[in-house]
Amino acid sequence: MKALLLENIHSEAVRALEGRGYQVELRSGALGEAELADALEGVELLGIRSRTHITGTVLKAHPQLLAVGAFCIGTNQIDLPAAAAAGVAVFNAPYSNTRSVVELALGEIITMARRLGDKNASMHAGIWDKSANGSHEVRGRTLGIVGYGNIGSQLSVLAEAMGMKVYFYDVVDRLALGNATRVDSMQELFETCETISLHVDGRASNARLIGEREFAQMRPRTLFLNLCRGNVVDVDALAAALQSGHIAGAAVDVFPDEPKSKDEPFVSPLQGISNVILTPHVGGSTLEAQVDIGRYVAGKLADYEAYGNTSMAVNLPEVSVPVPQAERILHLHRNVPGVLARLNHTLAGHNMNIGSQTLSTLGEYGYVVTDVSGQHYEGLLAELQALEESIRVRMI
Repeated sequence: MKALLLENIHSEAVRALEGRGYQVELRSGALGEAELADALEGVELLGIRSRTHITGTVLKAHPQLLAVGAFCIGTNQIDLPAAAAAGVAVFNAPYSNTRSVVELALGEIITMARRLGDKNASMHAGIWDKSANGSHEVRGRTLGIVGYGNIGSQLSVLAEAMGMKVYFYDVVDRLALGNATRVDSMQELFETCETISLHVDGRASNARLIGEREFAQMRPRTLFLNLCRGNVVDVDALAAALQSGHIAGAAVDVFPDEPKSKDEPFVSPLQGISNVILTPHVGGSTLEAQVDIGRYVAGKLADYEAYGNTSMAVNLPEVSVPVPQAERILHLHRNVPGVLARLNHTLAGHNMNIGSQTLSTLGEYGYVVTDVSGQHYEGLLAELQALEESIRVRMI
């Protein structure tokens, strides 16, 4: 069994997969479509981070590929509908680096409020500027969070513990934690808060969510953070707002166009602007987070290959089943009436005894895991695959 891990995925993932019997190839950089198509020859499990894009073309060229693991939170770099249609399960790590991102956001809020970047640059230039001008505590200041999911809500709790007053906006009706206050629109959030932090996902509707109009709606001298997705902010509009002084400082960790490796130059209109913190997409890049992500996603990939578990898959129906005690048949199919009856009729035709059966559906897809025992396996998988609704059939 062969696994390919790209983009400096932590060695904990290698250890976990090798411990499950996989031959693991680890590469440091991201791959383009053509390079990836070549590298996937014979690979059953693929691990990526944010810079490698999985297209329908790549998936179609490699029908042996069973699963893709995004060793990060986002999955917008993967064509999820194409993966589901090909019977390729996709897993991510929605919780493992939450704390790391939140701690970076808090550190950057304090750094910008105290203008530590400017103080640091002055000291390195030999200038002793012991002045309180423009330097503020964060206690008592207002923080506005756009997106109140796992990261946004935890930032809310820790920021409040530091004495900040927290407001949030989310398109989903979410429970406010602590004393956080929900607002009805982003404009209300921008007009209320002195610091704005973005924590939304990479769906298409969030592209350029924040642009010239939204920056104009923010209070004068706002601090602004984007640690979520590069495409949600118009960076040219942000640069203009910073240069005009309307935005007093910014911390940006993600960008619309990011280098595929450290060998490529990084270019942004935000470079060289005072009180701007630029980091190379390291929000979740702590050793603690990467160890946890490596262990978690590798485990999900191996459990899917070995047992058929799709718990926490982002594109297929979720089924959680124990270690098989007999032969196990995995059947991913189009979700139409009568599929289960036809599946069981085929099993009966081979004199198979069903020990257990678990079915789950998600939209247009259904996934059934059946433990069977019998003696007439010859031709069974071919018959199941020949069912009109079948997408992918495996036996383990």
